[in-house]
Amino acid sequence: MATSTPLPNSRTEPDGSVLRVLSYNIRSLRDDTAALARVIGACAPDLVLIQEAPRFFRWRKKLARLAAASGLVVLTGGATAAGPAILCSLRATVERTEDVLLPLTPGQHRRGFATAVVRFGGARLGVLSCHLSLQKDERYEQGGMLLDRLAGLGVDHAVAGGDLNERPGGPTFSRLADGLQDCRAVAPWGGENTFTPVTPFQRIDAIFATKGVEVLGCGVPLGLPGVTETDLRAATDHLPVLAALKVPVG
Repeated sequence: MATSTPLPNSRTEPDGSVLRVLSYNIRSLRDDTAALARVIGACAPDLVLIQEAPRFFRWRKKLARLAAASGLVVLTGGATAAGPAILCSLRATVERTEDVLLPLTPGQHRRGFATAVVRFGGARLGVLSCHLSLQKDERYEQGGMLLDRLAGLGVDHAVAGGDLNERPGGPTFSRLADGLQDCRAVAPWGGENTFTPVTPFQRIDAIFATKGVEVLGCGVPLGLPGVTETDLRAATDHLPVLAALKVPVG
């Protein structure tokens, strides 16, 4: 059962930084972008892990407009990662970014990862946004690539999130949850199911963190001040996942 206590706000403490991380499939901005920006802004995130960012005509400008309307900046990703992207607040100090294209399976969509290493005060964090395949075997292989990519970032602490196209208990979801913390399972907060917005019946979007990160709460931000059901339904075809995490110094 999800806790009803408020989700902690972002802050810097002597032993680490509390961050808000949002994962959101925005369906290439084909819906109500003003509603989408209101939802993102109301969540007050430090990092936004986006899936289905614009990939075609003037995609950089469209993504930058969404970031600005949400009080954020574009960190990396978009067409260069085949859809995943990362936005961040001005709290973040960026060390490096890298967009990764995954092997293309004939007949399937191109997939990729948007990745970065950032610092919040003395806390250093690897970040990865993903949108995994609809095809079961390819999705499982991509789950392994995700774990390898996180391990290769050269950081003690990392967070990954996105649209997994799979429910908890599935082979790929389980593979990720075995190697990482499934933040929703560790500290349930807010709503659970992410698809579809009108009648959510399954959790296919998730945020994961490495073992040393403290999960303070995670779930769909239903009832969060400034987040309305009308905006959630109008913004895109997924519900967002919001997590509060404490990343240790070091």
